[in-house]
Amino acid sequence: MVTEKKIGDKTVFLCDVCGLGYSDEKTAQDCEDYCKAHPGSCSVEISQKAVYFPDTPVLPKK
Repeated sequence: MVTEKKIGDKTVFLCDVCGLGYSDEKTAQDCEDYCKAHPGSCSVEISQKAVYFPDTPVLPKK
């Protein structure tokens, strides 16, 4: 489930697994789906579209 967050005057959609933020919900959902299917790694193609990077990345639980 993607989380919506207001940052300033913009809305960012966050991947609930890695914490990266995207300008659209579909890309955030694609990131989350990838993160769940491949724990501990991110898709280069998807993460290149990120517009928000958390100060402390969320790491998958072991």
